[in-house]
Parts: sequence; C-alpha cells; structure tokens
Amino acid sequence: MALTRNKRFRQALAGERAVMAPGVVDAMYARLVAEAGFPAMYMTGAGTSATRLGYPDVGLLTLSEMADNATRIADASDVPLIADADNGFGGPLNVRRTVQLYERGGVAALHLEDQVLPKRCGHLAGKQVIPAVDMVAKIKAAVDARIDADFTIIARTDVLALEGRNAALDRGEMYREAGADVIFIESPGPDDLAHIAPRFPGVPLLYNMATSGKTPFLTRSEIEALGFKLIIYPNWLLLSACEAARQTLQVLKTEETIASVATRVMNFRQFFDTVRMPEVQELEARYGTPETQRTTY
Repeated sequence: MALTRNKRFRQALAGERAVMAPGVVDAMYARLVAEAGFPAMYMTGAGTSATRLGYPDVGLLTLSEMADNATRIADASDVPLIADADNGFGGPLNVRRTVQLYERGGVAALHLEDQVLPKRCGHLAGKQVIPAVDMVAKIKAAVDARIDADFTIIARTDVLALEGRNAALDRGEMYREAGADVIFIESPGPDDLAHIAPRFPGVPLLYNMATSGKTPFLTRSEIEALGFKLIIYPNWLLLSACEAARQTLQVLKTEETIASVATRVMNFRQFFDTVRMPEVQELEARYGTPETQRTTY
C-alpha cells in the first residue's frame, strides 16, 4: 500500500539529508514544484496574503481563507505540503479547529507561531509575542486535535528578535516538551545559528530561508552541518515570477507587441501539460467522451 503524504514527509525528515521545501502560493506553483521533483513544498503566509489580498503579511487573512488556500494547493499534487497556520487564529480552541481544517484539507504539516493577534511576517519589525505558557497550551491543543499521528506539528517562536537568543532557545525547549515535532526559531542571524542545534539533540529543526537576508543564504550542505533538517524557501518562486511579469509588462508597454517575449516563456503546450492536461485526456478516454469532443491541442 502506498504511503500517505504525512508518512512520506516524516520519513523524509528522518533521512540523512535536509528536506528542501520551495514556497508556493497556489495550485499552479504546486504543479511546478511537483514537476521539479522536490520532496515537500511550503505554503507561505506572506505569499498567500500578497496573492489573495494584495496586502503584506500583517494578520489580515482569516482561518477559512488560509485553510482554503492550503486545501487547493494540497489537492494539486501528491507532494507533502507544509503550511503556515499563523498563530492558530486565536486560543487553544481556535488552534484545534485550525489543525482539523488543515489536516482534512490534505496538509502534511503546519507551523504555529507565538505571536499576538494580529500577527505579522516574522522578518518584519514590531512583532509581539504571547506568554510562553499560553503557547504551550496551543501546542498541546494542536497535538490533541490531529487525527493522524504522522501529521507534523511545527512550533515557531518569534521571541529572538525581542528578547534574544537564550529566550528563543528556552521557548523552543518548552514547545518541544509540549509535544511539537519540529522546532522553528524565527529570524536567527549568523551569530545565532551555531547555538541552536546543540540545545535540541535529535529534534528536527527548521531553517527559514526568507528573502529578507536576516538569516544568511546558505547552501543545503551548510545548513545540514548546522544541524537543521527542514529548509523552507517561502517566496522565492513568487518573487521570480513577479520580476518576470514586470519585464513582460515593460516590453508590452514599450514595444506594443508580445512577439519578443513569446520565445522566452513557457509555451502553450508546456503550460497545459503542467496543469495536468494528460490526466484530463486520460479521464475523458476512460469515461467514454466522444473523440470529437475530447480536449486536444
């Protein structure tokens, strides 16, 4: 019997190499990650806010909006999805519902942070955190709420930027004792990185390769050597696409034709094949759609 996405993600975490999870914001990006053959992908909260609302990640998205986006992404491929779940959208009871919606939606792992409501992107200034004991209660609620024991709970602390490294490490230990499967210390600088893994022997640690540059842009091997097992790359695909879109818009505005761009982008057939055209064609044939009505190029 084929392994579930939850189990495959757990096995990947237990492997020798750190798991690389590119950031995605919608189903199309999920298709691209699947096509590239990565073992996991990550739904970025900042990217979701940008694409769904056109606003920065300052806590404007609701649970239902985030869970809906996660469900659509998870449904687009069989690649295990790690999803940003903000601060659980409230207290422990809200966290229970968050875990239930994400798990039912096909998510393999989520991370919860210890910020207050409303939260903000972990690499922005002005963050505030809740008392550690309140976050411990949320983690316990998350662990209790999951149906599949392989559904992974990632606990994130944002306290490093406010109270320093020792406070972040202390919180990480508390969150691990509360039942978190993976520890995520947000925004460590170069001087912090070597101090994290020694405090968490045998515990999977998450490295956030955010675009702010506060945490250095290291290679996979360098990150592994520091003791991290999971690397997320939140908005790199979205930023790449945005820059390409700007260039295309500039060409269209100045040249008043798209001809010079046509050879530099994914072609018509590649686009439809990426969004599962072969699957549609196979299903139409299986269910007896007349040949004259089948989808073709």
